[in-house]
Amino acid sequence: MFPYLLHLGDNALILSQRLGEWCGHGPVLEQDIALTNIALDLLGQARMLLSYAGEMEGEGRSEDDLAYFRDAHEFRNVLLVEQPNDDWAHTIVRQFFFDAYNYYHCQALLKSTDARLAAIAEKAFKEITYHLRYSGEWTIRLGDGTDLSRQKMQTAVDDLWPFTGELTTPNATDSLAAEEGYGVDLLTIKPLWEAKVQAVMQAATLQLPESAWMQSGGKDGRHTEQLGFMLAEMQHLQRAYPGQQW
Repeated sequence: MFPYLLHLGDNALILSQRLGEWCGHGPVLEQDIALTNIALDLLGQARMLLSYAGEMEGEGRSEDDLAYFRDAHEFRNVLLVEQPNDDWAHTIVRQFFFDAYNYYHCQALLKSTDARLAAIAEKAFKEITYHLRYSGEWTIRLGDGTDLSRQKMQTAVDDLWPFTGELTTPNATDSLAAEEGYGVDLLTIKPLWEAKVQAVMQAATLQLPESAWMQSGGKDGRHTEQLGFMLAEMQHLQRAYPGQQW
């Protein structure tokens, strides 16, 4: 169960870090604050999941140890969440693709046979529901907006689409979790995710790429160079001054 908890916790942690990069740099104050709040929601989810993961591992590692003292190849997040912000369009599209997955995944996780994991899902579900509404509305607003906003959104969709396949393609960890009942069968939520994405893309007048080729490997520790750059910044203080506390 430890690898599964690590995967879920890493998804939330890495996306939280990406969104945190917008703090003080948002296009308008309201959206700056909105993304910061979503980042904090995800960080809270990451803390619950990584804390539980450390307990299940049984080697005395805390949530902080798992966050700050692992190298890139030890992280199990999907490749999508580590992709750089680039611009507002890329941030919104990345968020929407992940939120649509996270909504149906968390909804299914409410039925986990593991009581603690189900409780974590129950606590997070309201937050994730808001995240999906927020990113979905912004996707439609910008896609069906000006010529420039639509162009930027379409570029973001084209760039990020190859990283979405991993969301609903199970690896060995996912399959074991589904088989033993504490995790989610990704193949059951795949059509739900696809339908939601198609509906929002249609409303946003955006086109999904026709190519079926997808990137993969993040859930097994094979990441893009972007994760290493992010971790160098995120982990610097704890690596330089181990054990320090505020």
